[in-house]
Amino acid sequence: MTIKIQSLRGLRSEMKSVARGQRPAPTDAGRVSFDSVEAVVRLLTAENRALLATIERKKPQSIAELASMVGRAEPNVSRTLGKLVATGFVRLKDGVGRAKIPEVVIHRVTVDIDVCRQLDRVAVA
Repeated sequence: MTIKIQSLRGLRSEMKSVARGQRPAPTDAGRVSFDSVEAVVRLLTAENRALLATIERKKPQSIAELASMVGRAEPNVSRTLGKLVATGFVRLKDGVGRAKIPEVVIHRVTVDIDVCRQLDRVAVA
């Protein structure tokens, strides 16, 4: 799977062209996209990668348990997980009662940058 790197201006232009019928919808429409490779890097900070590693290794059964494991406040962990869920890195499954069980979906990220043509791609696995 490849994450799309596209500026908001480019996305807006693409959407208008599709709406006008000037071009078909791209095959990657609806995929998670970032406005830059830097945005992906900002999401995958050392702290967030440590959170992902803890989820993968220790398999917490709730967000509260995960927060306890990493020594962070639960609202802080919930906010971070929200971003990771929205971008497809994590999925939340139903647990016991109202608990949500975090699960890592994307384990590897590869960045491919064409420095001369400014075409960036981020492949995830």
